[in-house]
Amino acid sequence: MGDTTGEPDFVEGSAPDATSFADLDELIWNPISTAAVARAHPRFDELVLDACARDGASALPTAELVGVGGLVDAVDASAELIEIARERAGERMPQLRLHVADPTTWETTGYDLVQCVLGVSSFPDLDAGVQHLIERARPGGRVAITVWAHGALEPLPEVLTAVLPDAGADVESDAVHAPELDELHTAGTLAHWLTGLGLVGVRAEAVQRHVDLTDEIAWTLVLGTDLRAGLGDLEGDEAVAEMRERYLRELAHREVTSVDLTTLIAVGQRPEESA
Repeated sequence: MGDTTGEPDFVEGSAPDATSFADLDELIWNPISTAAVARAHPRFDELVLDACARDGASALPTAELVGVGGLVDAVDASAELIEIARERAGERMPQLRLHVADPTTWETTGYDLVQCVLGVSSFPDLDAGVQHLIERARPGGRVAITVWAHGALEPLPEVLTAVLPDAGADVESDAVHAPELDELHTAGTLAHWLTGLGLVGVRAEAVQRHVDLTDEIAWTLVLGTDLRAGLGDLEGDEAVAEMRERYLRELAHREVTSVDLTTLIAVGQRPEESA
């Protein structure tokens, strides 16, 4: 079912915890990926690149849709997350190939569909990384990009920042930030940006979603998303437990009971080659 190679050197230690990430599948990643895949519309027998595949939330349903006559290359930098995807898929999807690799340097081209769900914000060079993904699609192929909307996960980054000084974490407060891309505030700006990178016929929309918070969900959102960078070099069960307590206490003080999980989803086409 595909190769799993060594984890690339660029993976940072502050990346989301794989187990905590997977714990959010049913509540967050699966619904978001379902919405993204529905708009990307993978078809029977198509060749698909699923970049930043994480634990397979978008790659698995895509593999089911393309069928055994198709192919899905699911690429992610995290060996731990790819292994979880492998466990989820089992042996029932020979058309799904799993790879531990950097999506921004993935070489294979000619895909009918290239999709990336909530992954491009991690690219060192956003424009160059997304341009590289666009070039993986065949002429006339589709490219589908999903990003967080402005305000997603708020106010969790602000709350986590507020408890950092007293928690003793060795990390700058500006390491904790909302996961949206500053220049992509709306579906319109996302579509405009992708058009500027060469896609045509781009359609984009906001998919609204809010989730009620429990203490468990609120803390798992820290461990299983990019908010984990805010924990810095925090070590030891006692230190982590203290941070958790301060964070949850601050959420209760501010009467935060839900979190915004709105995403922006855009689908465009790579232009056909001129005759």
